[in-house]
This record gives sequence, structure tokens and C-alpha cells, in this order.
Amino acid sequence: MKTQKETNHWNPNTYNKHTAFVSQLALPVVDLLAPKKGEFILDAGCGEGTLAVEIERRSAKVIGVDTSTEMIEQCQAKGIEAYVGSVTELPYEEVFDAVFSNAMLHWVKDARTAVQNIAKALKCGGRFVCEFGGEGNVYHVISAMQKVLEAHPEFGTFENPWYFPSVETYTALLESEGFSVKQIELIPRPTPMDDIAHWLELFANSITTHFSKAQFETFKQECKDILRETNYSEEKGWMVDYVRIRVKAVKKY
Repeated sequence: MKTQKETNHWNPNTYNKHTAFVSQLALPVVDLLAPKKGEFILDAGCGEGTLAVEIERRSAKVIGVDTSTEMIEQCQAKGIEAYVGSVTELPYEEVFDAVFSNAMLHWVKDARTAVQNIAKALKCGGRFVCEFGGEGNVYHVISAMQKVLEAHPEFGTFENPWYFPSVETYTALLESEGFSVKQIELIPRPTPMDDIAHWLELFANSITTHFSKAQFETFKQECKDILRETNYSEEKGWMVDYVRIRVKAVKKY
């Protein structure tokens, strides 16, 4: 499965070097998924496959989907069946016992289409377990980026590339698409980062893609200066102000 509409480019080695915590902190979400022997599970936004391997270690069969060709290649190298594709264009219909997703759905602004496709891919009674950025996620980081762009009109205007829903908003969306929500909560999770500039290099690329090299260096430094007030301490170093939304829902029909 490959789509031309949505693709993304990530360097798996750089991603893992600075953000190994993404997979490490997701093990409780795999526990919530509770994979069973012989189940057929879709990992939507599988990345380089760390969690897909963990799910298969628990005796389920995983199909991985991700928009990054580079990530899919690494996932396949770990023995996972995986394809380049988007959650907004899934071709599956009532084939999976469960759909799992970690740290991906906040990149999908068209949340309703994503949920519709996930529901379509699930068997009746199948479960959807996910975790991604929720209401208030990276609030200070977004505020800093907005301030820097406002101070530099030549950089362009700030357009938020993320979808960070509240519990109420996401519950209503899931229920409107035929899910029964069994568990949903916001989880504040301040997370260590070796340098906030590395976070900006990895995750702000859709905001800064048109910047010159000099503009990008200015952007990073000025964001860093602002964020030192809220996201840095001598004791803890840099902390990213993450808030996650964790969900377990079941397809009713």
C-alpha cells in the first residue's frame, strides 16, 4: 500500500538518537492493547517498528503502516510486514482484531477521516487503542514558536500542524463513528530532552521547511531563549511539556 497524497520523511537514526523515549513510554499502551495469540493487528504509524516487534513478541500478527519510506524500510528489516501509507487512506475493511497507534495521530489534522478508516478496518467488536498528543500538549513550545514568527514576519505565519484534542472532543468523534469508548484520559508527561533544539529539528520541520539555513538557526536559538524560562532547569535540564491522550474504544457495529 503506497499513497502519493501523504508522505513524510524521517531519519530513523536521528529520530531514535534523540527520542527513544517515544517507544519506551508507550509500553503501557501495548499493555492496554493486550495482544492475544493469533490476533491480526494494524499498527498505524508504526515508525521503525519497535512497538510492532513488541506486539508480535506477544504472539499477535502485525501489519505496519507509516507515511515515511525510511521508517518502513527499518520496520521491514525487523521482520514486520509494513507498507508506506496514510491512516486517511487505509484500504482495509473489517480485517483487524485491533488497531494500535502511538505518537502519530496528532499529525493527522483530518481526524474524522482517520477514525472512519480505523473503524472500517476493524472487525465488529474490534478494539482501537492509541496514545498521542492531547489538549495542552507542547503548549509552551507552540507559544515560543508563535512568538518567534511574530517577531520575524519574513519567516512567514505560524500554522499549527498538529491536532491535540480534549477528552470531550475525541470521545464525541469516536462515538459518532460507531465506537464505544471504554477508557480515555489526558496524561501530563513532562519528558526529558537532551536539547530542545533537537526537538525543533525533528518535529518543527513542517513549520520551518521553507526557512533558509540562517533563518532556521535564528528560529531555534530564539525559541530556546524563550523556552529556557519554562522548560529548562539546572536540576532537570530540558523538559518537553507533553500531554498525552490515551484511548481504548471498541467498534460497536
